[in-house]
Amino acid sequence: MGRIYKILARTEWTQAKAAGVFEGSAVDLADGFIHFSTAAQAAETARRHFAGQADLVVLELEADDLGPALVWEPSRGGDLFPHLYGPLAADKVLAVTEAPLAQDGVPQLGTLA
Repeated sequence: MGRIYKILARTEWTQAKAAGVFEGSAVDLADGFIHFSTAAQAAETARRHFAGQADLVVLELEADDLGPALVWEPSRGGDLFPHLYGPLAADKVLAVTEAPLAQDGVPQLGTLA
């Protein structure tokens, strides 16, 4: 399946890492699943949902490591987005990178593979 990404506030990740599990951001909890994006989808996710928000990080995970709780479902324009129905074990996260804001206020995600 490949790599997937989660954009979130650094404080959320710090708390999740300490607890060993990420239950989800407010929008995830409201929707009943944790939202992820593929590398191709992440920049648009950042623009639509995180513009103007500082102190963000990007979690990188291997989709196959999440098992059957990860479901690919249609969203924006019919694209399939990865949704995790359950908590995310912190030890499944392969990398955490900074997402500083650009001049236009959109988080910069660097190069996602």
